[in-house]
Amino acid sequence: MSAGSDRPEWLVVGQISKPHGNKGEVLVWPLTDSPEAVFAEGRELLLGDREGAPGDPLEKLAVQARRPYKRAWLVTLAGIEDRNAAEEIAGRYLLIPIDEAEPREEGELFYHELLGAEVVRTDGSVVGRVREVYDTEPAHLLEVKGEGGIHLIPFTSQVVKEVDAGARRIVIDPPDGLLEL
Repeated sequence: MSAGSDRPEWLVVGQISKPHGNKGEVLVWPLTDSPEAVFAEGRELLLGDREGAPGDPLEKLAVQARRPYKRAWLVTLAGIEDRNAAEEIAGRYLLIPIDEAEPREEGELFYHELLGAEVVRTDGSVVGRVREVYDTEPAHLLEVKGEGGIHLIPFTSQVVKEVDAGARRIVIDPPDGLLEL
């Protein structure tokens, strides 16, 4: 994150899973809604660590080729010439500068904007803070930790009544029993 700001400089867009073949191609799990644009040939991606943070010094790799493969992408990155080099970067994340992310539509949020947000009920009582966001079907789940323990809260319009990303606050109206699970 930049100094004095909660806004990160980098956005995680994929995770390198494993080598594919012997010529340096890697299997990448996309962590973006627009993998065609993010993994476009010629695009520079930042190689992050296994936690999703940029390295020091920053290491940029250009996409030389890419193709969809099942629910993932097979990507050839400049400088990764063989299976050994591909194995060395397996498990690491790929990032882009947040300023290069595609514009969001009205009401869209990045997951990082939810992390750490305070979750309160409509009556103002505090439930806790968001620790994780899970991309599940049919709805995303918020993992919220508070004094009452850890809660999994569906991120649906029936439960989440208001999200104020700037104030880092989420207002929920949970159905009876949800917070007792």
